Amino acid sequence: MPPSYRYSKLFRRSRVLWGSFSLWQPRLVFWCGALAIGVISVGFAKLADLAQKGFGSLTSSGEWAFLLPLVLTPLGFMLSAYLAATLFPNSQGSGIPQAIAARHLRDEEDRTRLLSLKIAFGKIVLTVLGLFSGASIGREGPTVQVGASIMLAVARFGGMAQARGLILAGSAAGIAAAFNTPLAGIVFAIEEMSRTYESRANGLVLTAVILSGLAALGLSGSYNYFGMASAAPTELRDWGLVLICGIGGGALGAAFSGFALHFGQKIRRWAQPQPLKRMLALAGICGLVIAVIGVASGGTTFGTGYDQARAAVEGNALPLLFFVEKLAASFLSMLSGIPGGIFAPSLAVGAGFGSTVGSLLGTSITLAAILGMAGYFAGVVQAPMTAFVIILEMTGDHEAVIPVMAVSMIGYVTSRILSREPLYHGLSRVFIASAIRARRVVERESE
Repeated sequence: MPPSYRYSKLFRRSRVLWGSFSLWQPRLVFWCGALAIGVISVGFAKLADLAQKGFGSLTSSGEWAFLLPLVLTPLGFMLSAYLAATLFPNSQGSGIPQAIAARHLRDEEDRTRLLSLKIAFGKIVLTVLGLFSGASIGREGPTVQVGASIMLAVARFGGMAQARGLILAGSAAGIAAAFNTPLAGIVFAIEEMSRTYESRANGLVLTAVILSGLAALGLSGSYNYFGMASAAPTELRDWGLVLICGIGGGALGAAFSGFALHFGQKIRRWAQPQPLKRMLALAGICGLVIAVIGVASGGTTFGTGYDQARAAVEGNALPLLFFVEKLAASFLSMLSGIPGGIFAPSLAVGAGFGSTVGSLLGTSITLAAILGMAGYFAGVVQAPMTAFVIILEMTGDHEAVIPVMAVSMIGYVTSRILSREPLYHGLSRVFIASAIRARRVVERESE
């Protein structure tokens, strides 16, 4: 065999191998990104827990320590708002509207303003700061923006063109890893993030959820967010909970989302002359009112509300007005403009509402709390399938499948009647409009 033939054959083989590597390179980068979301989500969760415990320790370590939030919370809110406006723009609020807006934007530069590794870092730091200040916020919505930011970076590093699908996958992986709810992550991506089923992205979403879930599972182990619950309707008044929690929870959720959109628009107009100065003043005022509510409630409205919600799911009745106080604290935390999500606080409000209804009717507190969470959560996000699946996965209460489904649907319908625009999609329009305005300014300057 001539040497030239052997060399040409070896050259062809190397080209095949190199071509295979080029084919596998984007997949490897994508898999690493999905695993990174799981690892970062677990680290984020631990930091958030430490921040909340640190705030609790500070405010309970002395005779007058319970009054410390009157100073710490407003100052923490103002610092968080300042850093969000100056160092990490577009990190404010939940983060889910930014991910939705980025999927609607076609220009890569516009997307990068909403989703980047810098914003992801700032989102984590400022959410932890908010929890250390006593804000009524959660980390689950921010994890969506973090996950979407990581996946958008993956699209650039791996040379992948499926930016919209990758943002969807990152968002789903974030929810799945944050709550340890893989099915809810997939349903959330389909129902809330895209509002349509995209067959081309389903493989990306499923793979991202599996890999991020495996990473989170390896670090935190298998667990249910609220433990294992077992409650089912056994009497007629138990079925009355379905209607009351569905209609009442949906109406409360509609009020929260409707007022958030309405007052958010009013605040943006009011802040226009001096946006930084006025938003800092607003953050301080909101922080002070939240501190007053927290002190008056004995500290139960500070933080995510996870402990209170879990207590209700375990059958321990919450104070009758807890859900009103928690709703007010969550609403003000959102209006303040500091980074932080509403998922966990919404579950706490729903559990408190259900607990109150269950106490008044003399029914199972566990069942009432679970149904209250489903009704209120469906009312806030207007995504009944996500509400049903996420509550089911977090509580493990398979005996109440039909009641939870019914409450989620009733809550959704009630909310749609009272508030036509879904909260996250309404907020996403603000970021889309801002990106369009910024693009036009750049185009005019380049002419």
